[in-house]
Amino acid sequence: MPDFPTETRSFPKALHRTIHRPAGARIPRAVAALAATSPLVAACAGPQSTFTAAGTESESVLFLFYVMVAGGTAIWLFVIGLSLYAVRTTPAKDGARIGVRLIIWGGCVFPTVVLTALLFWGLKEMPGYRRPADGPRIAVSGERFWWRVAYDVEGEPGIVKSLPTGGVESANEIWIPVGRRTEILLGSPDVIHSFWVPALAGKTDMIPGRVNRLVLEPTVEGVYNGVCAEFCGSAHAQMAFRVVVVSEDAYAAHVAAQAEPAAVVASPGLDRFIENGCAACHTVRGTPADGSVGPDLTHVASRRTIGAGLLETTEANLADFIRATDHVKPGVEMPSFGALPDDEVAVIARWLGELR
Repeated sequence: MPDFPTETRSFPKALHRTIHRPAGARIPRAVAALAATSPLVAACAGPQSTFTAAGTESESVLFLFYVMVAGGTAIWLFVIGLSLYAVRTTPAKDGARIGVRLIIWGGCVFPTVVLTALLFWGLKEMPGYRRPADGPRIAVSGERFWWRVAYDVEGEPGIVKSLPTGGVESANEIWIPVGRRTEILLGSPDVIHSFWVPALAGKTDMIPGRVNRLVLEPTVEGVYNGVCAEFCGSAHAQMAFRVVVVSEDAYAAHVAAQAEPAAVVASPGLDRFIENGCAACHTVRGTPADGSVGPDLTHVASRRTIGAGLLETTEANLADFIRATDHVKPGVEMPSFGALPDDEVAVIARWLGELR
């Protein structure tokens, strides 16, 4: 296990998921009723919960879960009932024959029929998960320990199964339109990661040398938490991201804004940024900074978090992350700049905070 900092962090309300449910949002009534009446399910709800279904796949899987719980409960009750009957009943002269029948019908036939029905119920749902996308195409690369995002990529994966190049680059936050089937192309240049947004869909591995596809079809606008679900190194537990579900118009406006150069391209903060070598790893479009090792920072202040879902994006948190990177996020591959004077760190953080 990594040696995490000992101080306690309280995450601000801005990181919590918010929901705005449009008219006609598709959630099965049975699922809604069970979720509302079950204290156990209510206790599991939250910004990163499969019980807070907000996508067609997650809603279907949640309903299947309840059906399987009902089927498993029926089998359990039936078998326990037979066991109690066998224990409390006085053996009759034909008790052996009755016992064999109970074992065959109650212990074999009934569970087999129920489990087979559940299997076919689950299998019939699978074709719907693989329907073609009709929305945007977004490439996401899982990299230790953050997420490279590129909107509206074109072309197919390369010969060595690498993600298509181009598109509008961002990091650690993904915007998608509500009601559209968005295709997410998933890959990795280093180790195996796993892309998972519990409220929207199941998890999909990101494997070096291979491109996997995942289709997200959200039904409710809001902000949802995503995580890496495959251990990938010491900072694995701090490799998160946000998925922002908005209207189609808001999505188009966001991508257009992300395609623009940086808002501030002349500043003492930019000068310090370049002088201290930050431009070797990070790109800020419209400036000489064109590194590709780390996240694109062109519009870093427009994102909800920094450090891959770790801290709210504020000037103070930017300064802390620059000054003590390995303390804020142990295992991260970005070096700390604790040797820089506080005023230089403050100037750089102030400039980054203006990049909206």
